[in-house]
Formats: sequence, C-alpha cells, structure tokens
Amino acid sequence: MQTTEREIVGKENLNPFEIVQKQIDAAASLLGLPSTAVEILKHPKRVVCVSFPVKMDDGSVRVFEGYRSQHNDAIGPTKGGIRFHPDVNLDEVKALSMWMTFKCGVVGLPYGGGKGGVICDPHDFSKGELERISRGFMEAIADIVGPDKDIPAPDVYTTPQIMGWMMDTFSRLKGAYSPGVITGKPLIIGGSKGRSEATAQGCVFTILEALKELGRKPEETTVAIQGFGNAGRISANLLSELGFVIVAVSDSRGGIYDPNGLDVEKVGQLKDTSSIQDYEKGKTISNADLLELEVDILIPAALENVITAANADRIRAKVIAEAANGPTTPDADVILRKNGVVVIPDILANAGGVTVSYFEWVQNLMHHYWSEAEVNEKLQTAMVEAYAAVRALAEKYEVDMRTGAYMVSLLRITQAMQARGWI
Repeated sequence: MQTTEREIVGKENLNPFEIVQKQIDAAASLLGLPSTAVEILKHPKRVVCVSFPVKMDDGSVRVFEGYRSQHNDAIGPTKGGIRFHPDVNLDEVKALSMWMTFKCGVVGLPYGGGKGGVICDPHDFSKGELERISRGFMEAIADIVGPDKDIPAPDVYTTPQIMGWMMDTFSRLKGAYSPGVITGKPLIIGGSKGRSEATAQGCVFTILEALKELGRKPEETTVAIQGFGNAGRISANLLSELGFVIVAVSDSRGGIYDPNGLDVEKVGQLKDTSSIQDYEKGKTISNADLLELEVDILIPAALENVITAANADRIRAKVIAEAANGPTTPDADVILRKNGVVVIPDILANAGGVTVSYFEWVQNLMHHYWSEAEVNEKLQTAMVEAYAAVRALAEKYEVDMRTGAYMVSLLRITQAMQARGWI
C-alpha cells in the first residue's frame, strides 16, 4: 500500500522545540560533551508569558498575549527578535531563542539567544493601535530586558519603527536614554547603517562561498526564493546585482516563475502596489511548487518547516541557503544529504542580521557610528570565517553543515559554562 504525503507529514515531528533539542543531541553526541552541558542547553533559562491591555481606536480594550524566552547567557546577554504573528506560540518562541544561541555562537558573538513574540496580526491594526501594542509589550517585559540583560530586535512583521517605540518606552521607564536596549532601530535614534539589509547580505556572502565550491559563476547560477519579505526581497536584489539569475520568487499569496529570469525590480514594484502574481511574464506557481524547481540555489526565506520528509526527495536545488529560521526538518535533512544537496543552515546563513545587530549594540555603547562600507566589510569577514569554520568541522567529522554549525557553537558555549563553573 502506497504511503501518502499527508501520512508522512502526520508521522514527522514538526514541533520546533523538539526539533532543536534533537539537533543539539545529534551534534553533542559527536563531540562527547558532558551530559550536564547538553541538558542545560536543551532548555531555556527563563521564559516569561505576559498579557497586557491595549486601548483600541474605537475605545474598546483588548488584552494581548506575548512571550519572551531567554535561552543561555553563559557568554553574554541574550539577543533575539520580537515577532508579531497570529501563530506565535510558546514552543516556537523557546525554539527560536535556542536557535539564536547557536546562531550567535557560530559567528562568535558575545551573546546567548533570546526570542519574543506577540500573538497578533499587525495588518489588522491602525498605526496608533500598533504603537500601543508595541509599547504595551515592552512595558510588560521591561524588567527582564536591557543593554546588559537581553537585547531584542525586529523579526517577522516587526519594523524599525516598532523597535523605536519600544526603545522609547524602555527609556521612559528607566528615566534615561537607552538606545542599547534594542537593535534594528531607525538610524536617527541609534540604528546601524546596513542593518536592514544585513540578514540578506550575510546570506549572500555564504552563497558566494558555496559557489566557489561549485565552481560556478553568478551569471551561470539560477536562484529560487520562497518568501519576498525583508530577507527574501533584499537577497533577490543583491544576487541580481551580482549577476545571478532569479527565476522564481513567492510570497504568502503564491509565486511567479520564469526560467529565463525575472525582472527583480519590476517584481518589487508589483509587491508594493498590487501583487507579485500580476507579473506578466512567466507563470504563476504555488509556494510548494517553487521549492521543487530545478535550480542551483534555493533560498527558503519564509517560515519554519517548509522542507519536510514529504517533499525533500523532490528538492532539485544543488544548494539550499536558509534565510528563514528552521525551514528544514531533521528528517528532511537526512534525505537532502543522501541526495547530495548542500544545506547552508539557518544558524549560519541568516546570521548576518544578528551580527549587524551586535555591531549596532557596540556602536550604541561606544556612542560612535560606522559607515555602511565599514559595517559590510566587518560582516563579510565574520560570515566568511564562520562558513570556513563550519565547513572544516563538518568535513572533519563527516557530517552535514548543520551539524557542523551546531558543533562549532556547542564547543564555544560549553567552554564558557565550564569557565563560569556551571558544569
């Protein structure tokens, strides 16, 4: 009897918290790390659940729920985004905070991982309501965040303006201007040049390293991008400028595909004015179809668990660069490796955002700011060195790059916990 895709997905564990624990176990077992260290790292140090009232434009009051997870602070304060999304849940936030720890570790930042979220769809609210939600959430978590405690940043459906409101709220509560409490802010109040492009720029730097290994030139390389938000759209622009052929992109409504290459600038204009599916050339495709296109580079830049055991065998890309967090499940990783697909894991591929957030925090603390060229030069150095370290460890232990990336981070964090006497 033939097994259906629905049955495969039903059997596969898609809980992000349990997935990251499984990833930790896999890497730690190869390194022979102390069991105490592994158990500490499999659980966040602190998780706060909050509810807070917000006055709506019609005079009614609505209560919102949110979370902040702080995974590990052995190396430094925790760091990670705040997302506004209707599907935010506790296990997701815990998992994302843990991925942030390993993301910071793989690029050598003095941070542990944090993550937060509010259960809401920001598209449903006016600007004034969104401001009050943002300020209300910061008031609710203000006691556990700060420049030396936990530094939030933008994430899904949050913006520099939202970060600005949150920074202002924290500063008012503390009675002092505190730009270092949050990153991803507008430039005028302590943001860093290059921050809005950083996640995509870092991903592009890792793709260029992988391209060297393929022996391909950009103009000979086709790319499909699932997700046309900040990371996906900027990745498309940067890669197009370098000569890569962007053959497909998609957003939550669906995608477009042209094997001869898309006019990325035109697609961006349609995204701003109507829908990318109004693109006249090529054909419309689904998000699922985009993942299975025969391309050189596939960039999942949307949400978690889009590449699973159900579709991994049909992935025909040579390289997957994970601009999103957690887009590939462990079961899918096994299939992809068997099929010779190189996966640049999320904790490496999308670490550019947190790296430039670190640069922003440093600039805030110094009260001295760098040019965009300086920021990008420092980012390139960090990403290239991290890619090389991961690749070297993966080859040494004959594992995939995801496991190699976890190994790099786990070694670093375990050494910090040992130095502090935790284990």
